[in-house]
Amino acid sequence: MKHIFLIICFSALSFQILIAQNEIKLWPNGAPGNNECPKPEERFNGGMVRYVSEATISLYLPEKSKNTGAAIIICAGGGYGMEAITYEGYDYAEFLQHNGIAGIVIKYRLPYGHSEIPLLDVQHAIRTARYNAEAWGIDPKKIGVSGFSAGGHLASTAATHFDNGDSNAKDPINKLSCRPDFAVLVYAVISFNEQWGHVVSGENLMGKNKTPELMAYFSNEQHVTAETPTTFLVLADDDKGVVPQNSIEFYSALKAKGVPAELHIFKDGGHGFGMNKKGKPHDQWPNLLVEWMKASKLVNAPVVIK
Repeated sequence: MKHIFLIICFSALSFQILIAQNEIKLWPNGAPGNNECPKPEERFNGGMVRYVSEATISLYLPEKSKNTGAAIIICAGGGYGMEAITYEGYDYAEFLQHNGIAGIVIKYRLPYGHSEIPLLDVQHAIRTARYNAEAWGIDPKKIGVSGFSAGGHLASTAATHFDNGDSNAKDPINKLSCRPDFAVLVYAVISFNEQWGHVVSGENLMGKNKTPELMAYFSNEQHVTAETPTTFLVLADDDKGVVPQNSIEFYSALKAKGVPAELHIFKDGGHGFGMNKKGKPHDQWPNLLVEWMKASKLVNAPVVIK
């Protein structure tokens, strides 16, 4: 019995080590900026995290035989005051992993009015994935960004505010582009305009003394160009938390600029369904995403990681 107990303990410890190894610091040499986080990081309510002051990424890489070369950086939602890191993060990444797509969950620093902080983190996550593309079995030209609710705002910000890298940077990661190759936005906050913008997310992101200029900068439907990547959007028509106009305006802006896009508005489902199965049509959105990626040639035939 003692021998069996030791084996069980060793297996549990090994599993914990594997989980720990799966999460790595996004800025191992220190992050730029300071979000002035008021408390130590805290996990609560089963699948939430708050008071995030150090960004990490968790890798869910597919098996060699399934690997398609595509990857998605995942931004969980939570109004920029917390992150629903489980059902809008890890669960989503596991689904992608099972379908041959690398899921990379970013636990981004929360802003506390320092609006530049989350964007710096997701941009660096995209650059980091490109830098490690060969080691992680990723096609550097098929790296997308995805987000839910306020995480969708962060993802749409990354899709509209990007650069080609700094060729003079000392850090080789910073030499690479942070433009995502595609975006997946799920019941996303898009805008902070007075008509249908999401007030709570705006206050957490920019602070209560937000300026009109800053609100316009982060109203992402205003910043769509022909260079904005192809986008897949999902939401429910009865969403009272983040009204459908957010996604509709972004889709319309994409079409006005000639950017390919696909929009799914389910009859009901409310806000925050994420990866939770509820026996409703919106349960199918992850499968629809995979089919869209195939149709858009965003996945390759399975490739072998060297």
